[in-house]
Amino acid sequence: MLSKNEIKFIQSLKQKKNRLEQGLFIAEGPKIVEEILNSNFIIERICGTEDFFNKTTAIPDGIKQQTVTEVDLEKISCLNTPQQVVTIVEMDQTSIETFQNKDWCLALDGIQDPGNLGTIIRTADWFGIKNIVCSNDTADLYNPKVIQSTMGSFTRVNVYYTNINEWIATQKVLVYGAVLDGSNIFNLEMKDSGIILIGNEGRGIRKENIPYIKIPITIPRLGNTESLNAAVATGIVLSHLIN
Repeated sequence: MLSKNEIKFIQSLKQKKNRLEQGLFIAEGPKIVEEILNSNFIIERICGTEDFFNKTTAIPDGIKQQTVTEVDLEKISCLNTPQQVVTIVEMDQTSIETFQNKDWCLALDGIQDPGNLGTIIRTADWFGIKNIVCSNDTADLYNPKVIQSTMGSFTRVNVYYTNINEWIATQKVLVYGAVLDGSNIFNLEMKDSGIILIGNEGRGIRKENIPYIKIPITIPRLGNTESLNAAVATGIVLSHLIN
């Protein structure tokens, strides 16, 4: 059972300022819990239904486990249909200062939709990309919608936040930028490393970051729609650039 104070505390983690203050975030569902248990993330507690705990035997000793009712699960869940378990997890404290870019890396310039960010992280994981550098105004990694959209891939992809303009100016590898008037992505040769810069869903890449793009790229449009979803575009670019 959860007390009223515990319910209130978990509910508070739905807000970014509270997540930052506590250094904790919410992750939901058996699949994502399994991914976290197999990662370096530290679990503060697992709040699951009796059915969840009866089916789950891989929880190590020392992790706080609380059996909750369906009613309490609905109160603490961020989902319209709760998925048996809500987990409270410590944020990763890795700093971008420790990151040295030697392979492929994604750079996100103002991706604001949590679902897009989560899908981009999941797509990066599929293509073996281990690092994503985000502008400070990109959606929060620990937003519950982002975490849910990654389907656990956030445990394998490092996501950093920084001033993209200052960071990209210091990089020594080729920078590819997704723009409307770039080279046809289907005609480019696959490479071994580089930075792929993806812009905001509406305005694209900021003007101050354009000069750092060495290879402008575009996905040719055959139909009449004005633009592609940022996550979809990222997947197409990765599928044609990554070996």
